[in-house]
Amino acid sequence: MQYIDPNSPKPARNAAGNNRGGFDAKLSALKRRLIREATMATDMLERSLDALWRLDSDEARSIRRRDDRIDDEEVAIEEQCYRLMTLEQPVARDFRVLAFILRVNTDVERVADHASSIAKLTVKIAEDTPPGQCPTWPTALQELGQRVPLMCHGLLRAVLDEDVAAARAIVAGDKTIDALDKQLFQEATQLMQADPDQVPFGMLVYRIGRELERVGDLMAGIAEDVVYLVTGEIIRHEKRRTPRDPASGAA
Repeated sequence: MQYIDPNSPKPARNAAGNNRGGFDAKLSALKRRLIREATMATDMLERSLDALWRLDSDEARSIRRRDDRIDDEEVAIEEQCYRLMTLEQPVARDFRVLAFILRVNTDVERVADHASSIAKLTVKIAEDTPPGQCPTWPTALQELGQRVPLMCHGLLRAVLDEDVAAARAIVAGDKTIDALDKQLFQEATQLMQADPDQVPFGMLVYRIGRELERVGDLMAGIAEDVVYLVTGEIIRHEKRRTPRDPASGAA
């Protein structure tokens, strides 16, 4: 029979009385799985843009089929989160981490949806473009296609490192994405006004820009969640607030 020293320290336990080390291992594994899912979604986005620039319909269709895998991952991660919440009864930071994973998991799946939509629009543009030709892409769309994937990679690093400063920079950078979305609207409008035959192309191009702008919004939202996870501070509505003018007498 193994001797147990009554004076030896007992393993830490969580609110449900379960072993703390085992819970930490499960939580770490779940977070790694979330990062892998986010990496796959980012790769989908980059591949969809590469297919767009080359008007590669076959690649675009292949990307759309990959969306099912992200959907399956989202469900699996969500189930694991709820299982840990039910069986482990996490409190304080542990609960915040699980809530963070649930929120980010949903947003990551939406990034994959936007990538799939870009691939779908790529097929449509390719069908409407004469063989061997490639359209001239608006400047704002090209810049969105560069900045948004970089934003995704920056966010992945911020999540891995729980880097508050990097997360705040991503939130601030979303203003640039919004400005480019407005610029693209102007460029698409000018294109359609100059040549009525370009109206279908102009509309599709602007729809692609909107998909990228929404991915930017998702990245900014996750970055706000990183700040909350680390500091407990909610910054979601900070950018909408304006300092109160003392002379106005407003309460």
